[in-house]
Amino acid sequence: MQTKLPDNLMASSKAQKAEEILKSCVHCGFCLATCPTYQLTGNELDSPRGRIILIKSALEGNDFNQSSIQHLDQCLTCRACETTCPSSVSYGELVDIGREFIEPKRVWWQKIFRTLIRFTLTSPKLFNIFGRIFRHSAIQSLAIKPEKIESKVLLLAGCVQPSLAPNINHVTKNVLAKLNIEVIETKQNECCGALDQHLSAQETALIRIKANIDHWNNLLQDDLDAIISTASGCGVMVKDYSSLFEPEDPYFDKSKLVSEKTKDIAEYLSKKDLSQLKSTNADISYHAPCTLQHGQKLPGLVEGILEKLGYKIAEVADSHLCCGSAGTYSIFQPKLSNQLRKNKIVHLSKSTPNVIVTANIGCLMHLSNGTKTPVKHWIELLDN
Repeated sequence: MQTKLPDNLMASSKAQKAEEILKSCVHCGFCLATCPTYQLTGNELDSPRGRIILIKSALEGNDFNQSSIQHLDQCLTCRACETTCPSSVSYGELVDIGREFIEPKRVWWQKIFRTLIRFTLTSPKLFNIFGRIFRHSAIQSLAIKPEKIESKVLLLAGCVQPSLAPNINHVTKNVLAKLNIEVIETKQNECCGALDQHLSAQETALIRIKANIDHWNNLLQDDLDAIISTASGCGVMVKDYSSLFEPEDPYFDKSKLVSEKTKDIAEYLSKKDLSQLKSTNADISYHAPCTLQHGQKLPGLVEGILEKLGYKIAEVADSHLCCGSAGTYSIFQPKLSNQLRKNKIVHLSKSTPNVIVTANIGCLMHLSNGTKTPVKHWIELLDN
């Protein structure tokens, strides 16, 4: 794709990166078939190809109105288009740059609302008040300690997960203890930065990210085997840390180490001997979060672990499509979000499973509000 970005804009490294990504798009249209919002609206501007045109136009200095902003806002950033794209267009990175560029053009009430949501979700003292009211699952078993310590990992607690579903991290620690792995858990206020990053508050995100990198690098010097994430949305953000810094930046090498050490819990356990873990005879449906299958490029990993443990997993139609949660998307775009959830629940429920499992707290909470079938994080199946 040809671009004509202004010279004054091209002095920015982000603009240079945007131009590089724009030029990699050949407008083939393969992305349209896998874009959840395009499938719902049928509007070209609600497709990755259409949004790329909107971002290009904005960066080139052309008119960019509230309707254009709405089309960008309706993007889930599920990155299914990246999985499909034959040209390997880094769409997720481009849409973040585009959203940051057009953020000043928002109407005032949108700016206030978005800031309020960011602040609430990333402030434990404030969010925990709501978290306890809407709690999904309390801790349901006793804590286990390793019989002997053979390795040590850092577990990312997450911003909202400790309050909404504390059983997830509790079970993770129990499972790792059975494998003789000691767990150090981060504090709830050590947010990965994803909420700020994807709501165009990149400066705030960088402050959080640099603080995490400094702290976690110090911990990594203490023979940590890995940094473990049980929320795939957090995991993909941390794995992308190194892309936020230029090679000459002092944080580049440190961020690269953190990114390389970060593993989704499924990714980490897939290399372990899990023969001592027990399973049940439950029939399950599995929803693969976009952040795991498209963002982290780990399709089929959770299913493989559960099948080895004896679980029967139903085949789910359109398993590559988003459930509509997508971080704060369900808050800002409820109509599209609820329709995507409705479609996803139909497919997940077709086999009449005993339980629906997933690998991300956002998906878990969103799906739970659309079905009477129990919804759990897949790791919770292993606490027996």
